[in-house]
Amino acid sequence: MVKIPIALQLYSVREDCARDLRKTLEEVASMGYEGVEFAGYYGRSAGELRDMLRDLGLKVAGTHIGIDTLLGDKLKQTVEFNKMLGNRFLIVPWIPENMRSSKEAWLRTAKLFNEIAGKLKPEGMYIGYHNHHIEFKPINGEIPWDIFFSATVQEVVMQLDTGNAMHGGVSADGILEIVKRYPKRALTVHVKEYSSKNPLALIGEGDMKWREFFHLCETVGGTEWYIVEQESYAYKPLECVKRCVENLRKMGL
Repeated sequence: MVKIPIALQLYSVREDCARDLRKTLEEVASMGYEGVEFAGYYGRSAGELRDMLRDLGLKVAGTHIGIDTLLGDKLKQTVEFNKMLGNRFLIVPWIPENMRSSKEAWLRTAKLFNEIAGKLKPEGMYIGYHNHHIEFKPINGEIPWDIFFSATVQEVVMQLDTGNAMHGGVSADGILEIVKRYPKRALTVHVKEYSSKNPLALIGEGDMKWREFFHLCETVGGTEWYIVEQESYAYKPLECVKRCVENLRKMGL
């Protein structure tokens, strides 16, 4: 079976990154993470970040950026920055309400993502979309996530955030069905726990069917990166993400 590497979404340890980025990245590397996904660059240039990661043996699993950075003249700058960084995955983690307020809005957004995907393809890059919980709240009986991904091309990455989707009412079995419904679209996924009993649960301590999910990522999803994101903290953030990757290793990843 293919071995999919594990990265950390640095938003999980954002305060540590803001205090001392290099030291935080050193700790992340020492925990056994193989890559990182950015959500901001802490005032560093693409070259500085690239060199820092190279020194520590970390790869770039993606970046979370605003849709505005992929529009008009800004797209060229974004492509240049991410080429220097060594990143292929440009993931939009949030869109304004006017882009998601109705089925028609979601379809217009899908068309925009398709256009951007076409511009990124010659660069070897992908645009993607990452969910919170609103994408699973029906609009006139239809699920926005399905409206959007049914209308987007294969090159638009479906970055499914498991915990956020379950907060939106999707069951553990429902998560598995989403991966099956959109084969080869889950190039990167957000590995986040959900527990109906413990809001501070770490990966492996909640309701998610992880083994089945990982099997589908390996066989159906086309997944290239598992990305841990931990946004609730029973311990200090760095301790939480350390325990998350340890729990994943215990599952055989």
